Amino acid sequence: HVQLVESGGGSVQAGGSLTLSCAASYSGYPKNCMGWLRQAPGQEREGVATIDVDGTATYEDSVKGRFTVSKDSAKKTLYLQMNSLKPEDTAMYYCAHAPGCGGRWWNRVGAYWGQGTQVTVS
Repeated sequence: HVQLVESGGGSVQAGGSLTLSCAASYSGYPKNCMGWLRQAPGQEREGVATIDVDGTATYEDSVKGRFTVSKDSAKKTLYLQMNSLKPEDTAMYYCAHAPGCGGRWWNRVGAYWGQGTQVTVS
């Protein structure tokens, strides 16, 4: 069983920065894929960034060059550094652990989500 708790959301002006954190509790080995997804009101969930066990990161096109995903395995914590934020980044952000990356990785059988943290950019 995996428990994920996100923090670090808030309200910022366009061009600002935020760093999201996701603290995980689990026994045994971590899932192969960890990442962030977001959902804005009235829109579908979309994957934002993933990082696999080897540390390979992937990003959704709209956040490339602005967001950086990283992890501290010793602390079981996942991060998302968000720079140059835009109003269209406004959404609830969730972290998730999944058996694998790629596609709609957060919907894979065996995936776990946190409760989310709100990011609002004005």
